[in-house]
Amino acid sequence: MYKHEMKMKNGTLTVELNKFAKQAAGSVMIGFNNTRVLVTACHDNKRKDMDFFPLIVNYDEKLYSAGKIPGNYKRREAQPSEQATLAARMIDRPIRPLFPQGYKEEVQIVCTVLAHDEFHPADTFATIGASLSLMLAPNIPFEGPISCVNVGYIDGEYILNPTNEQMKVSDLELKIAGSTDAINMVEAKSNEVSEEVMIDALLFGHNAIIEINAFQNEVLKAVGSIKNEYVPVVNEDLAIFTSHCLKTYSENMKTALCVKLKHNRADALGDLKSLIADENPDAAELGYVSKAFSEIEKEVFRELIVNDKYRVDGRKINELRDLTSELDLLPVVHSSAMFTRGETQVLSVATLGVKSDAQTFDGLESEEVRPFMLHYNFPPFSVGECGRMGAPGRREIGHGNLAQRALEVVMPTVDEFPYTVRVVSEVLESNGSSSQATICSASMALMRAGVPIKKPVAGIAMGLISNGSDYTILTDIQGLEDHLGDMDFKVAGTKDGICAIQMDIKIKGISREILVESLSQAHVARQQILDNMNQTISAVSDKLPESVPKVVNIKIEVAKIRDVIGKGGEMINKIIEDTGVKIDIEEDGEVFIYGTDESMVELAKKTIEKIAKTYKKDEEYPAEIVKIEKFGAFVKFEDTEALLHISELSDKRVEKVEDIINLGDSLVVSIKEVDMRGRIKVGLVKVIKANEE
Repeated sequence: MYKHEMKMKNGTLTVELNKFAKQAAGSVMIGFNNTRVLVTACHDNKRKDMDFFPLIVNYDEKLYSAGKIPGNYKRREAQPSEQATLAARMIDRPIRPLFPQGYKEEVQIVCTVLAHDEFHPADTFATIGASLSLMLAPNIPFEGPISCVNVGYIDGEYILNPTNEQMKVSDLELKIAGSTDAINMVEAKSNEVSEEVMIDALLFGHNAIIEINAFQNEVLKAVGSIKNEYVPVVNEDLAIFTSHCLKTYSENMKTALCVKLKHNRADALGDLKSLIADENPDAAELGYVSKAFSEIEKEVFRELIVNDKYRVDGRKINELRDLTSELDLLPVVHSSAMFTRGETQVLSVATLGVKSDAQTFDGLESEEVRPFMLHYNFPPFSVGECGRMGAPGRREIGHGNLAQRALEVVMPTVDEFPYTVRVVSEVLESNGSSSQATICSASMALMRAGVPIKKPVAGIAMGLISNGSDYTILTDIQGLEDHLGDMDFKVAGTKDGICAIQMDIKIKGISREILVESLSQAHVARQQILDNMNQTISAVSDKLPESVPKVVNIKIEVAKIRDVIGKGGEMINKIIEDTGVKIDIEEDGEVFIYGTDESMVELAKKTIEKIAKTYKKDEEYPAEIVKIEKFGAFVKFEDTEALLHISELSDKRVEKVEDIINLGDSLVVSIKEVDMRGRIKVGLVKVIKANEE
């Protein structure tokens, strides 16, 4: 058993080997301060005939790790939470490019959060554990190590692995992963930071990654880990046939690829594939045609861009596709907006609800209430296919989260806009960059609905084609450029700065030069898209849609909450029944009243204000007598009853209440005391007899 430690600025990184889950091919218990994550790697070499690399990453959050019991009926962990799904995606993305080309054996990484101190996100350290577990597995050919860190930016200073509390005041939430030589995964949310700040943050994070990778290598050396050599299986006959096809059909492939429309291009490529199969029946029978065809397509496509600087749809390297922005496509809904970029079309619908409609998450960290939600749907018809429809998958959750993070930066606070806001993005057509089109359409839908966002946000996806010595960066990549390219670098922001970025690459890493150039091109493209959106809607609508509930909020004393609610909810239910409004009462005494009829909203407000009114000592009120007892009288003022004790009727002894006051008299009383239960005692200031004019 081995235990190693690395001192870092905010704590200690620990790894324990050969103690837990020893039957896994590779196993690491990784920790940071009081957080512990068990990461295992296993592989299955029984199936090698798949045409893709079946890598599976599971991120398993155990609520006991934070001292919690699940709140569902069965009181056990159910399907992965949204945060767990995003964590699994985040771990998958940097490790996937570091497996050898052609490796097709099944590999599964399982990250189990066993203890969580709630100060730092566990997924960051789980990524480091995934790297180590793969490096320890002798028969899994992983070309690591890679590491992951978080970077914050507070008061002009970069913070490595900031705490969750620090993240709340940070202008940047950056998660970055990479090898010793280069960065290969980026996920960020930022408060409109500049490209320069983002670049420096990436380099700051990568310097820390280099140190953690060195630590991993030291651990492996101390353990004496030995990797079995991976020898890829080469099919010589297939290689010869592929070489023949490159010489024979490259010009045909170039012609087919340069058909501009997506489905027409697919038809042309299908015809070429059939031609190759017809002219090479022996190869077709052996199943070589599809594999060779993929190689020719990739080779010719990349040559067109890197050597000829020519894109298959005829655009320049830094040119956007045609843009169209539209509003008010649907009746009844609160607002709708559609953004079309080439053959990618997204319709976003915004809905405004009451505060209690906010989404609540009870995860490993503190409970989160989300008043803004963005949901992304990608139906199969958007790419002209038939397919399963059901609950959102990892892709939908990831794309929706990216768009949500980009827009959260400009959303108003609940105090500024006391509504819950939900945007649903329906991808109607897709040929690349649908998540970024979602940001554009959602931004316009929010503005049309009257949500006072600070500024409109637009998104753009950048691509990369590299042959090692030379590279080309593409603006606004379409589906084929994403599929056959080396990078998908999404950048979203306002006219003044970056709000969110996400980068995935298929090569081992990219340089600072490529990062700088990509962000620079993305900045120019973002301004062009914002100009197009501005022509359709240039400012937030000054009126909310008619069907949106009107809201007023008042503050009452906490002690008055039970009076407003009443015994068994009797009082608040009566107010709701009489006015037709909806009422949310917060623990701090904040009351939100919603309704479509403004007069009823105002009536409910006045009713609650009367019930919750706080009376101060010596304040005077006109009152009337409602009941006389031997010990005094009960008087009513402002719909409130109070006791006027017999001792308060005169400076002298009073034998009988009726000697001073009678039913029908009007009084002026002053507040003497309000006890802990809200009962009021008053004193007599003046009596106005019933027979007085």
